[in-house]
Amino acid sequence: MSTAAPPVVTGQFTPNPGRAPLLRMLLAQTRMELTLIVRNGEQVLLNLIVPLGLLIVCTKIPFIEVGGERADFFVPGVLALAVMSAAFTGQAIATGFDRQYGVLKRLGATALPRTVLLGAKTAAVLVVELLQIALLCGAGIALGWHPHGDPFSVAVLIAVGTAAFCGMAFLMAGLLRAMTTLALANILWFLLLIFGGIAFPLSDLGGAADVFELLPSGALSNGLRMVLETGEVAPVHDVLILGGWAVVTLVAAAATFRWE
Repeated sequence: MSTAAPPVVTGQFTPNPGRAPLLRMLLAQTRMELTLIVRNGEQVLLNLIVPLGLLIVCTKIPFIEVGGERADFFVPGVLALAVMSAAFTGQAIATGFDRQYGVLKRLGATALPRTVLLGAKTAAVLVVELLQIALLCGAGIALGWHPHGDPFSVAVLIAVGTAAFCGMAFLMAGLLRAMTTLALANILWFLLLIFGGIAFPLSDLGGAADVFELLPSGALSNGLRMVLETGEVAPVHDVLILGGWAVVTLVAAAATFRWE
């Protein structure tokens, strides 16, 4: 007595090639980027130790004259510095050397889109910034800082500022050689620290203050001070400046970014 063969389900045991959903790729690449940041001692130093040390030194040693309480002035400025360190300097250097070592070339051979790679790097920076904010705010309160303003305004400024600085980093790292990116990113970090309203009040720069307010560091530090010192909502002027930098640099980076 013969028995009928079981029905064959077409494709059940055959490969089903295809690109993963964009959200899954974004989450997986974000996790990888965050792991690489945490493992890199230089980035930990740049993102956490340097801003914390600068906050303590500037608050405790009065070699820079500021109006009002020193902690109230320097905590917002150092928060802006932390964002700049993580989103601009750290990302530019790391991405530049990823290109030099061929990491991005290998990623470019996969189904990972360029925009997802840049988005994952930006998302990893945002996670690092949460740690920076917790550390610096805790230290600031211990140093006598009295914050004002609503957290939503601070979040808007930091999010748009992160996008602006990441766009600058990707644009630089996608066009220049790694060693050039390393040198230029460190030079710009120092210049923005001095002339971007982070360590010194922009009013000390005289007539050039209006120009330096248009820099992303100037807009971010000024906006954070207005929120955290006076309790204002996120200043539209500073948000628009940061948004302009973010749109221009991210669009340019996505269009010109080279995998190798």
